[in-house]
Amino acid sequence: MITKFNRLLGTFLLAVVTLSCSAQKPGKPNIIIIMADDMGYGDLSSYGSTMINTPNLDKMAVEGIKFT
Repeated sequence: MITKFNRLLGTFLLAVVTLSCSAQKPGKPNIIIIMADDMGYGDLSSYGSTMINTPNLDKMAVEGIKFT
């Protein structure tokens, strides 16, 4: 009787552990590299420039990570 109970308990625990594991792979990060001729990082308003208005690039800079 006890061995039958142990087998049932072991099967139940194995099922719980198996079903609780996530099988999803982490998604790939979105990376955007912008290459522009005759433009420095100081020309973007996200880096403090007031000469050129770059609202779309500023939005991307606020929502992501900036590297210089």
